[in-house]
Amino acid sequence: MTKDRKLRSSINEMEIINPDIKRGRVSFAIFDFDGTISLIREGWQDIMIPMMIEILMETPDHESRQEIEELVKNFVTETTGKQTIYQMFRLVEEIEKRGGEAKDPLAYKHQYHQRLMEHIADRRRGLREGKILVQEMVVPGSLEALEDITSRGVTCFLASGTDQKYVLEEAELLGVKKYFEEIYGALDAYEDYSKKMVIKRIIRENDLDGPELVAFGDGYVEIENTKVAHGIAVGVASNESEREGIDKWKRSRLIASGADIIIPDFRSYSQVRRYLQIKE
Repeated sequence: MTKDRKLRSSINEMEIINPDIKRGRVSFAIFDFDGTISLIREGWQDIMIPMMIEILMETPDHESRQEIEELVKNFVTETTGKQTIYQMFRLVEEIEKRGGEAKDPLAYKHQYHQRLMEHIADRRRGLREGKILVQEMVVPGSLEALEDITSRGVTCFLASGTDQKYVLEEAELLGVKKYFEEIYGALDAYEDYSKKMVIKRIIRENDLDGPELVAFGDGYVEIENTKVAHGIAVGVASNESEREGIDKWKRSRLIASGADIIIPDFRSYSQVRRYLQIKE
């Protein structure tokens, strides 16, 4: 085996963080969407962060651009995985701290969405018209993993911090809607939705005992919420831009959030399935 092939093999390996989980009981699975399955919105931070910097630099008592950039990068990073509205709540707070007159958080959320949709319009159009292959816009191995896990009788749900209407549209573009019992996304009435609420509902309605539920996600929210519910958390530390290898920042954040297993993408899924003994 060449050095390059050894490297590619090692970066696609499953990493067991917590060997003490109960295995062989998984019957339900919950998946995050952006960064876990979909890459349609890859690079969204490059839209949100400059927009927020631009807004904060217009406040009366703002610091240097460098300080504002660092501030925004930090708080966007800290809130990744939550509904977009929470990032806008923080933006409003920072505007007011600097003597600015803030708009309603929903107005900033809609402003961000408009910019993001312009940024990803070609990707969505390309998928719709068949000019971009679905495989180019998904985390590697995710389609095969969804096909396998559902074929084994595991009931799957999708829960995203992105607005529900966009999640439904983009799940349709990627051909993954058929795999999910329900698809959940953020609402303007943000109090009516959270990943925590979805997990609680799945457990309550199906009378689950923690380890019967496994969650796959690249953000801390679904990992933390799953562990609170005594489920199994698989952190997907995907390198979205290169579609290869592991994102070291994601990995460290996912481990800190309580992930039981880390994978770089779903090319490691078969290892996870065998390890968790999913419907063998």
